[in-house]
This record gives sequence, structure tokens and C-alpha cells, in this order.
Amino acid sequence: MKIIPLKYYEGGYMTQAFAFGGSRPKENCAPTILYPSSLQNFLIDDGKDIILSDTGLPLEYKDTGKPPAAPLWMGNQIATFQEALAKTGYKPEDITKIVVTHKHPDHTGELRMFPNAKIYISQMEADNMKLEGKNIVRVHFTDGPYKNFPESQRIADTLVMVRAEGHTMGNSVSILQDGDVYYMFHGDVTYTDAALYENELSIVFEDKEKARETLTRVREFCKNNPTVYCSTHCPEGVINVEEKKIVKL
Repeated sequence: MKIIPLKYYEGGYMTQAFAFGGSRPKENCAPTILYPSSLQNFLIDDGKDIILSDTGLPLEYKDTGKPPAAPLWMGNQIATFQEALAKTGYKPEDITKIVVTHKHPDHTGELRMFPNAKIYISQMEADNMKLEGKNIVRVHFTDGPYKNFPESQRIADTLVMVRAEGHTMGNSVSILQDGDVYYMFHGDVTYTDAALYENELSIVFEDKEKARETLTRVREFCKNNPTVYCSTHCPEGVINVEEKKIVKL
């Protein structure tokens, strides 16, 4: 089993008001506290399938540099998504499946790069994006509960998608089992791992109540199962995978 981060932004930051401000009052967020930010997605090679969790920003996205007083800055671009994939040693035609956490362009920008891969995405997100094509698989979460998540869909022998609304209403999380360890590809359930540990919501959600329910389930899963938390927007996502670091709540 290989899990490889595709790294393409690093050295950024986010404010505490951005990372915690969905649940913590603004006056209780320290203006001087900044959390490191980056941008990466993940490739899984389980020996049978080669799977991407999300596909990064579109190639035509223009990096405009560090904006003044931004609540979130991804950092400096170190590669395009295409270049980041090439650095792993895999080619677009090698990818057999893509699992999409949600519709935002930093997670779906290069779906078009993989016309031969099956793209698994919740029906709500696929409809919202108006995705069409024989390779689009609308996920309906018909496989029943998975651990403490009420609705799931098995995508591969070791990989399951679970419904996880809130950040967007079609949001999902994918969970990979490798022996007795679980890798959780959560998209933007949190933007920094500190929010997972502090049980705080970011300011970005479509439904706050659902976002809270999802974060509660994610934390419960991590408490009850040895979990590597694979984050998209902070460098801990890379560190956790490379060091096989288990969440300790």
C-alpha cells in the first residue's frame, strides 16, 4: 500500500478566526495566532487500483502571490497539479479511480485530466457541478453504516466513502483501511489539524449544524480507530502520511 501526497503549495498561513471562527466567537480568536497552510491532495496505490483523493486547482489558475491581510493564504506555488502528479512517478492514464470529497475547485479543478478514470462523487455534488460522462459515478451511499457513519459506499476493496455534509451539502469523506490503520481523506472538514484537536469549525460551511455533526463523527472515529488524518490545507497532512502519525485526541 502506498499513500503519496501531491504537493503544490507550501509556506502559507491561516488566521485563528478563519480556522476556528465557525464555532468560536471572533472576540475569542487570538489575532496573533497563525496556523501554517499548504495545499496537497493524495494518491493511493493499493496494488490493484491507483486512486486519487481530489484533483487540485485547474491548471489555468494564476497564483497572484501573498495578498495583504488575507485570512487564508495557501502559500507559494511549488508545482501545478500536473507537475505534482508527475513527481510521484504516475501518469494520468495510470489513475483508475478518483474519489471527490466536494465540489470546490481546489478539489475538482483537474477532473478533466483523467477521462479514463472512474470519478466517484456524491450525487448532490455531481448535479451541482453538472458533471456528465460515462466515467462519472454518482454515489448514493447505499451500503449502510460504516463504523459510526450512518451512510457509506464502498469504492475499492479497502476504501469507503461516507456521507459527511456541512462544509458543502454534498460533502463526503473517504476512509482507507491498511491493516489496523485507517487513513481519513476529509477534504475540508477542518482546514488545520489544530481545529480537529480543539473541536472547532472553520468559517466555511453551507450548513453549520451538519458541519458540527460531521466533525463530531470524525472525532469519534479517530478516538475509536487508529487514524492518520490526511488534510488538504495544512502541512500536517503531508507529515501525518509520511510519518504514519496517528491522531491522539
